Amino acid sequence: MAGAILKRERVRDYLLELIETHPPGAPLPAERVLCQRLEVSRPTLRSAVDELVHNGMLVRQHGRGTFVAPAKITQEMVSDARSMTLPQAAGTWTSKVLEFATVAAGARVGRRLRISPAAEIFYVARQRFVDGSPMAIEYLHVPVSVAPRLSLADLESGDLYARLDEHGVRVHDAIQSVEPTVTNDHESTLLGVPVLSPALLFERLTNDDGGRPIEYVHSLYRGDRYRIVSRLALGPTATTSGTPTASAHHPGIPPGDLTARGPVRSATTGDIQ
Repeated sequence: MAGAILKRERVRDYLLELIETHPPGAPLPAERVLCQRLEVSRPTLRSAVDELVHNGMLVRQHGRGTFVAPAKITQEMVSDARSMTLPQAAGTWTSKVLEFATVAAGARVGRRLRISPAAEIFYVARQRFVDGSPMAIEYLHVPVSVAPRLSLADLESGDLYARLDEHGVRVHDAIQSVEPTVTNDHESTLLGVPVLSPALLFERLTNDDGGRPIEYVHSLYRGDRYRIVSRLALGPTATTSGTPTASAHHPGIPPGDLTARGPVRSATTGDIQ
């Protein structure tokens, strides 16, 4: 299973690299060309393409091929240092490492971590459990130069940031996005849900106290068990470090609805159902 996970991730990263470096409407190379280039079977390639089609990142047109989809609308959550607190989600969290390998970063991951594509990273796939039930799958990428002595035992313990702190790495801030998706065959098996079940896709880039990227991770959480809860301060006393604009809005609140009330402060937590 371990080798298969890494192969699927490499195919996915290659397709995402094409999506990020080509404009909407650009065609993907033919299936035969991609299979030869990536040295994978057609079922493996089609599985990755299917996932990105379901995620809305690729579009299939019958008789014409597969194309880069239109860009998604992005909304940043507005907050300040005081409001963005993250209490731990409910339940007892444990981890199971599915794969732990040292590999080259590649173009896409290297660009996010600001390292050479040839630089070595720790690639980790791990399953997360809450009270013994599968809750999420995480795919972590940590530059070897950040924590050369990072071990399998560190990752089995669950709290990666605590382990990095033991290695002298001080986590400072992160940028995280979340969007809806559905599970593929492999993910459904690991999470114990039917194929194409709703899920939440998180992507996070974490920096240390010197501004150096130390971790890039994407995670898949069960949509039937995990939800995002935001606490909003909407009154005139809400303040942020940024300057609000007339079009500023918070996810779920249409643009303009809060213009007269000033900036929005928010605190966001994860909640297990």
